[in-house]
Amino acid sequence: QVQLVESGGGLAQAGGSLRLSCGSSGRIYSSWLMGWFRQAPGKEREFVAAITWSAGTTYYANSVAGRFTISRDTAENSVYLEMNSLKPEDTAVYYCAAERRFSITTVRIGASYDYWGQGTQVTVSS
Repeated sequence: QVQLVESGGGLAQAGGSLRLSCGSSGRIYSSWLMGWFRQAPGKEREFVAAITWSAGTTYYANSVAGRFTISRDTAENSVYLEMNSLKPEDTAVYYCAAERRFSITTVRIGASYDYWGQGTQVTVSS
């Protein structure tokens, strides 16, 4: 069983930066896809970014492309989300997720992910 634990959330001003981390208690296999999702109050959960564990291929939502960077450290079994040029609309609970069988057709679909972290709050003030 894999447990994902996020950290690094907090309060930032618009235009500022935050870095989220996600650690795994178990091994992450080469076929896996690691992703970040977020959910704002009153809104549905939405895809933010994802990275393939083996090749490090990245995927981004249009709303964060060019501002956010997802990366991974295979030695540390960790995934990161560097968030720059933050906007108030980035305010949400951010979740780390893992999909055991990567498929390019389901990268942005939360229901295809098998493991989820508990979430970390990101608040961006204007």
